[in-house]
Amino acid sequence: MGTIYVSYRNVARSNVAEILMILYLARRLGTAVIVLFGVAAITFFLLHLIAPSPAQAILGVRASPQAVADFNRLNGYDRPEVVQFFGYLGNLLQGDLGQSYKLSQNVGALFAQNAGRSAFLSGAAMLLAVVVALPLGIYQAMRRNSAADYGITALAFILYSMPPFFLGLVLIEVFALSWKVLPFQASQADTLGGVLLDFPSMILPIATLAGVQIAQYSRYTRSSTLDNLAQDYIGLARAKGLKERQILFGHLLRNSCLPVITLIGLSMPALLAGNLLVETLFNYPGLGLLFYHALQSQDYPILLAMTLIGGALVVVGNLVADIATTIADPRIRL
Repeated sequence: MGTIYVSYRNVARSNVAEILMILYLARRLGTAVIVLFGVAAITFFLLHLIAPSPAQAILGVRASPQAVADFNRLNGYDRPEVVQFFGYLGNLLQGDLGQSYKLSQNVGALFAQNAGRSAFLSGAAMLLAVVVALPLGIYQAMRRNSAADYGITALAFILYSMPPFFLGLVLIEVFALSWKVLPFQASQADTLGGVLLDFPSMILPIATLAGVQIAQYSRYTRSSTLDNLAQDYIGLARAKGLKERQILFGHLLRNSCLPVITLIGLSMPALLAGNLLVETLFNYPGLGLLFYHALQSQDYPILLAMTLIGGALVVVGNLVADIATTIADPRIRL
């Protein structure tokens, strides 16, 4: 009877946990919809406030009034702005991101062409940052106040305060122009497979994008490791006679990674901004370079869509950070 009761209680707890998870995800989804609606509204009306109509940006400042009027009527810019906005939202709900004025292509198709290359750049940079920063931060904490700790800290502060484009220029000057061991321009391949085949040309862009992240992640890892080293469970593990390697990989590493797990999720929007600078600097055909050209030409549909992607990344990044932290540390509940 006791066994049946315990089993029933475990099943009940499992069902409650599942219901709470569903409610949590539903609440976050509702928040995401509100956030994205706000981002779309603010961006849409700000763009119209800066320039009431993109007609002159597309046709040129010397376009005749009749040409501007025809353009506005053809693209719906002669309607009230509120009507334009809800018309834009209606198209979004149907998966239509609009049509690029300068490139005369569907914005969704343009994003599909470039998203893979940008995702590869961002993913490779984040992977490099985590692989380098985690052991670096733990090593600093284990060698606190040593010469190596001070040296790595100084380098981390330099990297953290250095804008990505400046770091990229330094890397180009050293490795591409002076030593001539790496190309100064990123891969120009049309497909992700072509980019992978031309990987040496991606080393400098990846290192540039990863530089600031390495500095940030290593500092958080060092701080978290120092906090965990002062906890009772570490002292207890040492009292039991466990070796430092066992303590490090069995107890310390997982807890020290928690701040970095959170940062990885929150860094997703920053990667999009970093891609803008790095892709422009290395002439890498991704979403960042597409956004840069859209800024120059005032291609409003692309600017609106990129801003929405940034807002979506904020929402997804926060959700990923919450869930990943819960998985890494069962003591944390959503």
